[in-house]
Amino acid sequence: MGALVTLDLPDDSPILSLPWIITVGPLGDPAEWEPVVCGPYERPHALALAEAVVADEQLLAVVEPLLPALSAEEIRGEIAASQLAAEDEEARIEAADLYGDFDDVLDEQEEPAAAVADRPEPPPVPTEAEVRAGFGRIAGLLRGR
Repeated sequence: MGALVTLDLPDDSPILSLPWIITVGPLGDPAEWEPVVCGPYERPHALALAEAVVADEQLLAVVEPLLPALSAEEIRGEIAASQLAAEDEEARIEAADLYGDFDDVLDEQEEPAAAVADRPEPPPVPTEAEVRAGFGRIAGLLRGR
């Protein structure tokens, strides 16, 4: 079984209505082969397709929103936000105790076990017709932006 990674968003997040992409790569050595990027999809379709792909293989699927930027300034803003987040994470790691924060490690180790036990049935994989209909809705969304 592989792994699926995505954002945990509140039900009212405007990001949920954006188009989403799936990036699938090897679960082990990232130099094994180049990841494959597919999409855009509506989020429920992206999640169901990604889950179906990683269900029986040692793959990592990342489902993330596609941020349609209309200008170089918007792209620069997204880059700056990402860089700031990385700097914050690096500062948090550097500020950690010499021997680390074992509570964080224990929490991280317990989460996957709990997630597997409480995991609901995966959503049904969308049909080709459903995915194509989603493409049409995404095109309308992008035209309206």
